[in-house]
Amino acid sequence: MQTPGVRALLFDVFGTVVDWRGGVIRAGEDLGRAKDLHLDWPSFADEWRGRYKPSMDRVRSGDLPWTKLDDLHRASLEDLLSEFGLTGLTEEEKDHLNKAWHRLEPWPDSVPGLLRLRERYTIAPLSNGNVSLLTAMAKRAGLPWDLILSAELPRHYKPDREAYLTSVDLLDLHPEQVMMVAAHPDDLHAASSFGLRTAYVHRPQEFGPAGEDPQPPSDLPFDVAAGDLVELAEELGA
Repeated sequence: MQTPGVRALLFDVFGTVVDWRGGVIRAGEDLGRAKDLHLDWPSFADEWRGRYKPSMDRVRSGDLPWTKLDDLHRASLEDLLSEFGLTGLTEEEKDHLNKAWHRLEPWPDSVPGLLRLRERYTIAPLSNGNVSLLTAMAKRAGLPWDLILSAELPRHYKPDREAYLTSVDLLDLHPEQVMMVAAHPDDLHAASSFGLRTAYVHRPQEFGPAGEDPQPPSDLPFDVAAGDLVELAEELGA
């Protein structure tokens, strides 16, 4: 598929490029083995992720001042530890668990696909994750970004206009020269409303084995749809 004029690709990260659920579950299971804790870690991971958008919405609405995602995650973690009856963790153990979000593994196709796409396009994350989180994740997982872009730079979480257009401005490009890549239609709808091109990547396992249909929908109103990042590279001629 031809995408004339597109020069840069911006990527949602959690769920699109990395497996957040599997990584958080593994971090919990590691802690459980070390501390002899018996917990439903998949439910814990899902509950933690479930607080992601509401916590950012409090910042977006002005109910909270700008707060980076690491700190929002930590506040949610403190609530979850109480709700799940998990007591006796040291501050160091809580910090290590909170930074599970820094240590997420890429989907198997992510690094090969990104390497191919990087040959033709400038590639960067455009995530609600803070810069230090995204940098640590990239170094550990081998994500070959050209640069790190984040909602932390304009201090506006997606889907705020500033989150998308600040990244476009930093790249010295026009919105139509930039494509947002995500597994989440709401992210892509927002990007499209601000003039960016859009690519949908289907991730049926994001929420576990009982995920969505394994085949990507064929009727989504985006410029490109692909089953993974290698397929996206093929679609975009990289």
